[in-house]
Amino acid sequence: MSARSKARKRALDLIFAAEAQGLTAAELLDAGEAPANEYTAELVRGVHEHRIRLDELISSYAEGWSLDRMPAVDRNVLRLGIYELLYSVDVPDAVAVSEAVNLVRDLSTDESPGFVNGVLANVARDKDRLTS
Repeated sequence: MSARSKARKRALDLIFAAEAQGLTAAELLDAGEAPANEYTAELVRGVHEHRIRLDELISSYAEGWSLDRMPAVDRNVLRLGIYELLYSVDVPDAVAVSEAVNLVRDLSTDESPGFVNGVLANVARDKDRLTS
């Protein structure tokens, strides 16, 4: 597993744990939950900073699924994936999508990889419109 893949997994762990505890992941970082590396911190802080927009996009692109209905892992992986698609200029779109799909393949339901891939592929397709 590459260093960036590990950073994504650690970021997901923090974001997931924070949501379960009713905190923000940034609060966990500030409370001493040290990230494995700087990219983990960048992801956690970025998802926190853009959370409202990320959730709006998930709600818009996840047809037939509300945020509350989808598995927590899927919801948080989508936040990470969309953050990387829209705000991480050094991450190719295909890598952001592939890494997100790999996370849910290992951690979520059998249907999750297809669902996450579909949502992120559509966001990537519309990226220019979404970032302008």
